[in-house]
Amino acid sequence: MALPYLFEFWAMEHQMPPEGDWRNWVIMGGRGAGKTRAGAEWVRMMVEGSKPLDPGRASRVAIVAETLDQAREVMVFGESGILACSPPDRRPSWIAGRKVLQWPNGAEAQIFSAHDPEALRGPQFDAAWVDELAKWPKAQDTWDMLQFALRLGDHPQVCATTTPRNVPVLKKILSLSSTVVTHAPTEANRANLADSFLAEVQERYAGTRLGRQELEGILIDDIDGALWTHKGLEGLRVEHAPDVDRIVVAVDPPVTGTAGSDECGIIVAGVRMRGPAQDWEAFVLEDASVQGVTPMGWAKAAIKAVEDWGADKLVAEVNQGGDMVEAVVRQVDPNVPFKKVHASKGKAARAEPVAALYEQGRVHHVRSLGVLEDQMCQMSVQGYQGKGSPDRVDALVWALHELILESRPQRRPQLRSL
Repeated sequence: MALPYLFEFWAMEHQMPPEGDWRNWVIMGGRGAGKTRAGAEWVRMMVEGSKPLDPGRASRVAIVAETLDQAREVMVFGESGILACSPPDRRPSWIAGRKVLQWPNGAEAQIFSAHDPEALRGPQFDAAWVDELAKWPKAQDTWDMLQFALRLGDHPQVCATTTPRNVPVLKKILSLSSTVVTHAPTEANRANLADSFLAEVQERYAGTRLGRQELEGILIDDIDGALWTHKGLEGLRVEHAPDVDRIVVAVDPPVTGTAGSDECGIIVAGVRMRGPAQDWEAFVLEDASVQGVTPMGWAKAAIKAVEDWGADKLVAEVNQGGDMVEAVVRQVDPNVPFKKVHASKGKAARAEPVAALYEQGRVHHVRSLGVLEDQMCQMSVQGYQGKGSPDRVDALVWALHELILESRPQRRPQLRSL
């Protein structure tokens, strides 16, 4: 009978506390990814001893949710809450008048609401579990009051379970050196979710901004001065691209071809030539980028994209590889229509006229381009603000230059952030 309560036997990787001397553990995941169960089991791990009456590592725990009702109904009494996870001989008692859980060994957990941060002024704790921090109404004030209250024991710790949102308090916590993060999409917990639920939400939201946040559990972070924003790109998405008149595959090869090298950006895009050139519309059809492959590996991936889409041309930047880039491509397919392009401007300067096309509503994305869109939203007028190199964006820029910008004289319109 003990096996159902041995969480380490059943848990997924993102539900287990990371090793190390951390203070804040953020479990960031999609809806239904098992975050609540992980938080409840972590509280158990902190307060329970070897035997039911033995002390654990923590004896005074704060449980904080957006409201008291949510703390009680989800974190305490919910199907994945503390009471449901606890074996009979260690199950705590709920003392409603005090809003407290009390374990047989004397440990206690008190619930709090993020609507009332001042309630955390006075009590003191050696551990805390906070849920859906990213949607708290007074998030920063509540988090600050909790930090002052975590003053018992040798090493107070916090477990924060949340679906990510682009809010300052979460971004600040994630930036701390004392914070560790585990992450999982909704799909990771498929075994415990209704098939109809997954099918419905994936059909409706997969590949959208909301889906990236609520299903994939990814923090969507727009930066100041960005050439693109997730909200702007969301408005340019199409379910299916129409028939196009011309397709290109654009490649931004990495400097090296090893497991630790930058990605090789490979973007497929097409253009519909209806009316005058200034009215042509482009459609980004696929992100076929690869990483950690040899030059022959990315060349094969690029040629495959050409063949899969019946592309008219393969366009490749040759700043880093020179003639070697074409030579590698020709080894895979000697007859592929190939065009070398050379960057004479910086990345941001090349990207600005492409961003202007988006501003005009002349470029559309199909679904499932989330990683590319994340890179795009890290590109600002000052340059790329993300980690590594924006190879997918570079390939996108070359593709749209080839399809539209080089097809006619281009007057650059006033640029605003999408």
